[in-house]
Amino acid sequence: MRSVLSAAGAVLLLVTGVWAGGDNPAVKPVERKQKDGSPELKWVQRHIGFVIEAKKRNIDVLFLGDSITDAWRSKGERGGKDVWDKHFAPLNAANFGIGGDQTQHLLWRITHGEMETTRPKAAVVMIGTNNLRGHTDEQIEAGIKAVVKAVREKSPQTKVLLLGIFPRDFKAGTKNRTRIAAINKEIAKLDDGKNIRYLDIGEKFLGEGGALSKDIMPDALHLTARGYEIWADAILPTLKDMLK
Repeated sequence: MRSVLSAAGAVLLLVTGVWAGGDNPAVKPVERKQKDGSPELKWVQRHIGFVIEAKKRNIDVLFLGDSITDAWRSKGERGGKDVWDKHFAPLNAANFGIGGDQTQHLLWRITHGEMETTRPKAAVVMIGTNNLRGHTDEQIEAGIKAVVKAVREKSPQTKVLLLGIFPRDFKAGTKNRTRIAAINKEIAKLDDGKNIRYLDIGEKFLGEGGALSKDIMPDALHLTARGYEIWADAILPTLKDMLK
């Protein structure tokens, strides 16, 4: 938390893995492990599936993230499949989201084959909400910046549409909301108006007084089909402009 930092602030060396006083786990690519230390097989299998998909087809728009991105493929009222088919399938998009991923897991996937052969025109990145437990704001910021850097290094012609972390908790003013706002303010600085664009669409999910509706986020984290429609509407103009 920022409150534990000195008045002068800690020196954060971006995406080097060095965090004032020690290493930053959020920027170190790692596989997901089970409690016994063995690889999480289902996660590895999904990763391999994405690597194969990237080799088999050309991808113009690549979505990278965690469960919120993952659920673009889910059907019904608790997923975005219909919205995806309507808005993003025509853009030749692919979804490489995996539920539960943190920045370090997505970094591992990017650097271990998922972007080895594909050169999308644009990548839509949203990651970091799962890092809120166990990482400081500054560590998460560095982790997100490392993800963007990895995408650009793997495919310099790929433009990145970086999304701010979506709101959590049903009411405004919570610790999570405050932390997310601080993180988003920092990662917004990556927007260079050309190769990296940043959008914070969180307010579009909120109602009066900053409240989250269960019609949009039933668990104050994951979206309904209505939430995915809001997401699509909010990013499509910018995304299409980036694809020109």
